[in-house]
Amino acid sequence: MATENRQDQKPKSPGVLKIMQSILAGAFGVQSDKRRQEDFSSHSPLPYIVAGLLFTAGFVITLVIVVNVVLSGQ
Repeated sequence: MATENRQDQKPKSPGVLKIMQSILAGAFGVQSDKRRQEDFSSHSPLPYIVAGLLFTAGFVITLVIVVNVVLSGQ
């Protein structure tokens, strides 16, 4: 009966901190299988997609700024 109750419950919406941890772990390639399964059992992939796009944009912008600073110092 306890397993039936777990299956009937809707998965909780992940918090901002959990989404950020998952995005960073995925970006560095150290995401655990357990955490990946938790992420994919979430009811909506939209928060992960938005966070991934924001992380990627921030990463690219940071790289462009670092390259410009290094090149302007020569």
